[in-house]
Amino acid sequence: MKKLLEGIQYLFEEVAFGPLNALRDLELENWWAASTFNWIFMSIGMVAFVYWMLQLKKYNDNDEERRYVVSHSFLAEDKQK
Repeated sequence: MKKLLEGIQYLFEEVAFGPLNALRDLELENWWAASTFNWIFMSIGMVAFVYWMLQLKKYNDNDEERRYVVSHSFLAEDKQK
């Protein structure tokens, strides 16, 4: 059982978190290079967010969805028949 837990420890410490450890070491050597990686990841996230919002707007502009003022449709009459 101890070997299994040590194997899991090795997997996470050396393999899964290896890139994060390398980034931490890079930050100590060159702050600008480490920050560039962060800006790249934030840019990817922002592009994905903008794409998702544009897709939601396109879907919303089609007016295919029935919208109710109440939280459940069975609480009010269906006024969009």
